[in-house]
Amino acid sequence: MNGIEVNNVTKRFGDTLALNQVSFKFEPNKIYGLLGRNGAGKSTLLNIITNRLFPDEGDVTIEGLTSAENDEAQNKVYLMSEKSLYPDSMSCREVIKWSGMFYPNFDLEYAMEIANQFGLDINKKVKTLSTGFSSIFKIVIALSVNTPYVLFDEPVLGLDANHREMFYKLLIKKYSHSPFTAIISTHLIEEVSMILENVMIIKNGELLINESCETLLKSGYSVSGTAQQIDDFILNKEVISIDALGGLKTATIIGAVDKSTIPHGIEITGLDLQKFFIKLTNEE
Repeated sequence: MNGIEVNNVTKRFGDTLALNQVSFKFEPNKIYGLLGRNGAGKSTLLNIITNRLFPDEGDVTIEGLTSAENDEAQNKVYLMSEKSLYPDSMSCREVIKWSGMFYPNFDLEYAMEIANQFGLDINKKVKTLSTGFSSIFKIVIALSVNTPYVLFDEPVLGLDANHREMFYKLLIKKYSHSPFTAIISTHLIEEVSMILENVMIIKNGELLINESCETLLKSGYSVSGTAQQIDDFILNKEVISIDALGGLKTATIIGAVDKSTIPHGIEITGLDLQKFFIKLTNEE
């Protein structure tokens, strides 16, 4: 299996360069985080992979097959997006039923089971769902299609904390029982960081980071202690964030850590992916 390969993809919308010569590979059976600020090009990229948009330059292949206007390739991938493309007259039950006609491995029994777990009324029309239950409905479909590649574009939009946790647990359970490639584009970086295997960060249409999450998180660390202790310790170090509360401070530092140099009284923890992301995407 060759995964999804994106080769020198460029996309413009008028004078806006949404993607600029982007190249990378989504490997089979991994969980990816596709991160970037609003307008970075994440949704454009996912829409190009799934033929909802076409690149101005470059191409995409899915398991070696050209993705553009190729049903065989597109049957291997599913995109859960913010936009609902279902007819207004359809109920959730009808969409779930028809999804089985288009995706031969669709698990109808599983879809009904998790819809019930989420408290989704499948007799409601799709157009009448709240933002949160619209996301839940689309999660139900996405977790049931059983394609080798599932793309989640802002999957937890409008979900409360309990439903977000339920989604992450269902995703991990499904992935552990039957591995597939999950690509999650989200703004809730702190929440999703614990389940990611690989991280891709896009800024202004260009790929900045493409690393395993483990490697990325080893590239820095955080230290906490009294304000004076931290101020002394961070001298001549690359500090990307400082948080202060009363007389205490926490600093996030890029670079390797030598634990033997950590003074008594300072606590050391791993790199915070969200703070790293904020620093990286804010830099001009």
